[in-house]
Amino acid sequence: MVQKFNTLGSKPDIVISTHDYRRLSNLLAVQRHRFAEAAFALQAELERARIMPIVPPHVVQMGSTVEFRSDVAPQKPVTLVFPHEADISAGRISILTPIGAALIGLSPGQSIHWEARDGAVRELAVIRVEPPSDSYTRAPGGPGASAGSTEVALKC
Repeated sequence: MVQKFNTLGSKPDIVISTHDYRRLSNLLAVQRHRFAEAAFALQAELERARIMPIVPPHVVQMGSTVEFRSDVAPQKPVTLVFPHEADISAGRISILTPIGAALIGLSPGQSIHWEARDGAVRELAVIRVEPPSDSYTRAPGGPGASAGSTEVALKC
């Protein structure tokens, strides 16, 4: 399935940290076939993102707690996590879901169209972002750890 809104002109500008870009690229390498549709959506977001060494704290990144408005989800805070950490009842949504892939890199005030699992095109708008904890964003092995060192943490 090809996303109906997979053009650069219809999506807002997003930024992703180098650290998240590496971790998410590794995740896609490992999980691409298990979560094919969501992996396609996440790959499209990674390809269009501006990659920066550090992103402002108001940008949605892995581990951020986000409050957003949508026509399919109640407005409540959720935390963006890797698949093995996901627990919707605890408000932790996986990056490998349509909403998770749509949220990465957004800032308050931005909105995006995304395709739900049923094929319907939806829109969400980011209201508020809380930055992730330092322990969530720090690379295993400390600053400058290689991208390969994150693969163990990504296996689900």
